[in-house]
Amino acid sequence: MDYLNQFIFGIYPYIALAIFVLGSLVRFEREQYSWKSESSQLLHMGLLRWGNILFHVGILGLFFGHLVGLLTPLVVWDTLGISHSTKQLVAMVAGGIMGVMCLLGVLMLLYRRFSNDRLAANTTWRDKLVLLWILATLLLGLSTIFVSAQHLDGEDMVALMTWAQHVVTFRGDAASYVINASWVFKLHLFMGMSLFVMFPFTRLVHAWSGFGTFTYINRAWQLVRPRK
Repeated sequence: MDYLNQFIFGIYPYIALAIFVLGSLVRFEREQYSWKSESSQLLHMGLLRWGNILFHVGILGLFFGHLVGLLTPLVVWDTLGISHSTKQLVAMVAGGIMGVMCLLGVLMLLYRRFSNDRLAANTTWRDKLVLLWILATLLLGLSTIFVSAQHLDGEDMVALMTWAQHVVTFRGDAASYVINASWVFKLHLFMGMSLFVMFPFTRLVHAWSGFGTFTYINRAWQLVRPRK
């Protein structure tokens, strides 16, 4: 069990990161035409608007919330006078709100995609896998709130923060900090890391295009003339 824990939480994060970065670069180099979200709006509008808004706002909030919450050193929170229990409570509330928003969005998009014959016919197995994987990851993440509510002393949160910070700083003892964590946390971490493995091979790659938003805003106006 110790070897499995070491592999999943000490080695697998680097495997996932390598596939995420190198896979994205290879796909951009070799298959630029597929570098898109493959919008299905022309096939069926349905719940696309509300589903998209809820999903994207929720998942972006969760991503940056996890990023800041896990990677901000404890000394920063201590200097600001924020106790571990307070930070955990804020994380539970904020994560719960964003998680529910994202969950509603995913359910809307899943229902829309599987309830329409035209969409179902144009849905690949990769599309199904990503949506269902995100759904399972979300449900596990929301389940951790109930586990955390039983231990408001902040110890679980500190252990997860230490694990994440030791991973990004390439310290080999990272896995030891989550060995006693609840299976819900462990499975949620595994599912979340695996999304980075799937990223280069699915429509998720269009998230990289978000970095071009700033250049798009500053781009010159496009003049469109009507045909006479």
